[in-house]
Amino acid sequence: MKLYDSGVYLVNGTELVVDDAQAAAAIKSRTGREVTKAEAAQGTIAYGILKDHNVSGNMDKLQIKFDKLTSHDITFVGIIQTARASGLEKFPIPYVLTNCHNSLCAVGGTINEDDHMFGLTCAKRYGGIYVPPHQAVIHQFAREMLAAGGKMILGSDSHTRYGALGTMAVGEGGPELVKQLLSKTYDIDMPGVVGVYLTGTPRKGVGPQDIALAIIGEVFERGYVKNKVMEFVGPGVSNMSVDYRIGVDVMTTETTCLSSIWRTDDAVKEFYEIHGREGDYKELNPAAVAYYDGMIEINLDEIKPMIAMPFHPSNTYTIEELNANLMDILDDCEKRAEVSFDGAVKLDLKSKVRNGRLYVDQGIIAGCAGGGFENICDAADILKGASIGPDEFTLSVYPASTPIYMELVKNGAVATLMETGAIVKTAFCGPCFGAGDTPANNAFSIRHSTRNFPNREGSKVQKGQVASVALMDARSIAATAANKGYLTAATDVDVDFSKPKYHFDSAIYANRVFDSKGVADPSVEIQFGPNIKDWPAMSALPENMVLKVVSEIHDPVTTTDELIPSGETSSFRSNPLGLAEFALSRKDPQYVGRAKEIQKAQKAVEEGTCPVEAVEELRPVMDAIRAAFPEKTFGEEMKPGTLGFGSTIFAVKPGDGSAREQAASCQKMLGGWANIANEYATKRYRSNLINWGMLPFVIPEGALPFQNLDYLFLPDIRKAVEEKQREITAYVVKGSELKEFKLGLGAMTDDEREIILKGCLINYYRG
Repeated sequence: MKLYDSGVYLVNGTELVVDDAQAAAAIKSRTGREVTKAEAAQGTIAYGILKDHNVSGNMDKLQIKFDKLTSHDITFVGIIQTARASGLEKFPIPYVLTNCHNSLCAVGGTINEDDHMFGLTCAKRYGGIYVPPHQAVIHQFAREMLAAGGKMILGSDSHTRYGALGTMAVGEGGPELVKQLLSKTYDIDMPGVVGVYLTGTPRKGVGPQDIALAIIGEVFERGYVKNKVMEFVGPGVSNMSVDYRIGVDVMTTETTCLSSIWRTDDAVKEFYEIHGREGDYKELNPAAVAYYDGMIEINLDEIKPMIAMPFHPSNTYTIEELNANLMDILDDCEKRAEVSFDGAVKLDLKSKVRNGRLYVDQGIIAGCAGGGFENICDAADILKGASIGPDEFTLSVYPASTPIYMELVKNGAVATLMETGAIVKTAFCGPCFGAGDTPANNAFSIRHSTRNFPNREGSKVQKGQVASVALMDARSIAATAANKGYLTAATDVDVDFSKPKYHFDSAIYANRVFDSKGVADPSVEIQFGPNIKDWPAMSALPENMVLKVVSEIHDPVTTTDELIPSGETSSFRSNPLGLAEFALSRKDPQYVGRAKEIQKAQKAVEEGTCPVEAVEELRPVMDAIRAAFPEKTFGEEMKPGTLGFGSTIFAVKPGDGSAREQAASCQKMLGGWANIANEYATKRYRSNLINWGMLPFVIPEGALPFQNLDYLFLPDIRKAVEEKQREITAYVVKGSELKEFKLGLGAMTDDEREIILKGCLINYYRG
């Protein structure tokens, strides 16, 4: 695999020309004409699709209107509640509500099914589509029923990726879907486009997860495709089946790219035909000369079975390399755990080595990444006639949709798997986010799923528990299962893959999925459960602000799972204040109490009482601020709008992983006004902060001018936002003195600044 250090031209779809002094002549010699870089940049597939969906008239500053929306039951309640509070009357475009996350996690009594009934009644009232539990995971339903060539889909899940089918899809936080529901736009600068030029053919036994992990391992830490579009081109594309391409595509999220798109061919056309949607196919290819801001060149022949060790999809090795350096790599993973868990628990992976081989406790093939038809068929072929054994090792398989499950039943794959001792379950995303198949304490699980962040498998450090996950392809998981839990690459087993043809049964959805066909029925009453709560009132940005630093995190990356844990907490996502009680609970258990304590001061201001009396700790802080800024006449009562109080956290690089808005909204519910970071891991997390009225500050790497529990004063912060200042003057209160330092605010659109000034997106739309 080669990552180019410069821009690259793709000529006639088959030749790469590096952007250097000889590029223009080289292109002219191959095409017979001169092509400028600006013209070639318009030759990417991504540019054409973005242009078709941009309503700004300016391709540098995009205002995108999507064709369709999709959400699941962790996010759709909050999205619809926000849209309702902002004036929603009807879904203006198709909006699919799937129920694939809280369908087995039985925490909280009736909460899950109450959310589902909320979704069904909203689909009827506002004109949407409702997919009941166990029918399909969100992304498989979108592939089967929503994707279309040249179209764009916005989803409230980070793995919203349908590029292999010719659809540019973006995963964002809920507020961005709210904007589309209110017929507004998705506003971004024109993203860079990075080509992924594929040649060769994958080896027998190498699966899509192997290709994906190889890419993630190369690009993540370098930020090579961060917030850019990955465009897959080259002859190697056609050497992969569409199901295989889908398996690579869904994992592009883990590179931190914005979106993905692939060239399409007759195989994609056949996919649409199989699903009864021939008219949704569109041939997509780059122009004769297309310019890419970067290029990843991959010879598929060279990719070997891969494994992403704990605790990130980018912590990659070939299985061959892991087996050759087993104790050293396991020792490195244990040291990473020591840092990640702050010594609270001890991960012991080296004890998994038996007779020189790594023993695995659990295998999972599931969800939008692993639950595809071909993955499971190939796994069944590898396991045919085998036994997974009667010991610790277990194997669970989750087909990604009921139509896939039905076909696996018909062709015998389910029977083959069950004969081995494996369990085949319904379409459910639980293993991916800690709501199903949580391993035993100190157990090691291998999974064809999307992520292996700390505790994402469901263990709770605060209760002394720890488990870990490595990501692998379904084929190597099956090979490991055939060897009764001893880690084995699929290329090390002798198998003849049967490659059965897929037949899609549309009657399954026709019989069970509610589709309004875009017709709203205002007479339908929305069904609310007792846990479904409205968003509380939120204040506008004050003129001046006092912030307490209530958590300081120095991990290289902080995931959204650490900001708001997944798993059983998901059941509370329709209750903003209830869910907020779990914020940072696994990373910093003291965060919630500290944030709520300083929030008392803001509540006092809003109630017209004295914040210093509410939080006695503020008295010397305010004395120091008044002494340094005697011209600031806050008054004894510190009227609302003049001075605000709240909390902030510092993290080196927060926001990797899920698109879920609650990573930001939970902080807001607890009085958070800002984050401070060296950089933000993803565009979507920064957008979530802004949409919840929180300031996304940045500060240069190095020693911090403040520490945890310090108070910060931001004079004239409202004026700074109004005047579009990129650098903010702040002060840390040290005893009776204030010490100045600078914070960056970064680029924001006028609408984003107005959202922050108003206090949140809901206030912005309420006017």
